[in-house]
Amino acid sequence: MKLSAFTVLYKDRQLSEVLDIFKSKGISYAEIGCGGFIGKDHCDPARLLKDRTAREKFQELFLSREMKISSLSCHGNPVHPQKNLALTYHQDIKDSIDLASLLGVERIVTFSGCPGDCENSLYPNWPVSPFPEDFQTVFEWQWEKKLVPYWKEMGKYAGDKGVKVAMEMHGGYSIHSPATAIRMRKETGCVALGANLDPSHMWWQGIDPAQAARYLGKENCLYYFHAKDAAFDPNYVSYYGVTDMQSFSTAFGRAWQFRTIGFGHDLKVWADLFSVMRSIGYDDIVSIEHEDSYMSVEEGLDKAVANLRQVLMFQPASKPKAFDLDERFK
Repeated sequence: MKLSAFTVLYKDRQLSEVLDIFKSKGISYAEIGCGGFIGKDHCDPARLLKDRTAREKFQELFLSREMKISSLSCHGNPVHPQKNLALTYHQDIKDSIDLASLLGVERIVTFSGCPGDCENSLYPNWPVSPFPEDFQTVFEWQWEKKLVPYWKEMGKYAGDKGVKVAMEMHGGYSIHSPATAIRMRKETGCVALGANLDPSHMWWQGIDPAQAARYLGKENCLYYFHAKDAAFDPNYVSYYGVTDMQSFSTAFGRAWQFRTIGFGHDLKVWADLFSVMRSIGYDDIVSIEHEDSYMSVEEGLDKAVANLRQVLMFQPASKPKAFDLDERFK
């Protein structure tokens, strides 16, 4: 497996400085923010697509450090009911795909987005209950009229460019579980569309990430992995539920919080998860994403690297030795 980290951890620093920090910690891959909600502080795909000199300088930042880009990440809502917003997010995703193809980067990471409940909506509507039945109507309308048409076209576009699209399964978006990710793959028929598995988003929904990996692996659509933990306070879960609507800036008092690796679930849980990942054939990128409001970025990254090094398997598995029983018992 290959250790990566997300450059948006250090949005206020130059990309060269961020890469030096990663390199000093033994991280040889970097996930680059390329638009949408996370901004373009380290990479503006539209500019790099137009300016060959700027693009070559960008590539040299990695080549000179013997580092590689694990993904271009562009998190937005391309099916937002407000057309101007949807178009902006769409363009960022398209530019990221084009740049990934040009740079030889295997994948981009993004969100599926979430539509509204009708053509005249202003805001996304995330149905999470089959009752009242109105939600079922909204749910199917979103898939039939918005999600499948959009991603069928974009999936083909990415596939033609030789780029995979790893949709992050995230609450608040239409793709938020293995079932919805697999449904997207099947209904669009696009093998370029797959999933990004972030265990923290699984745990708070009550999904076992190891089982999620098995489901996705069976469909051959696990394309990326975000390393982030989640912790729960049972007292507040009983009060707010797991759909706690308090801001993430509320560091203390939420039902659950994003945490650094090992601060929500112990390392045996993580070791078991990565063993499952290897068993289904995923020996690819594990990218650290820091959103722990209890600690600094520096400390969170250091602890994540230290803990992951204990449970990740970086070398290929040894082949079992064949024993000749007759020889052993002579």
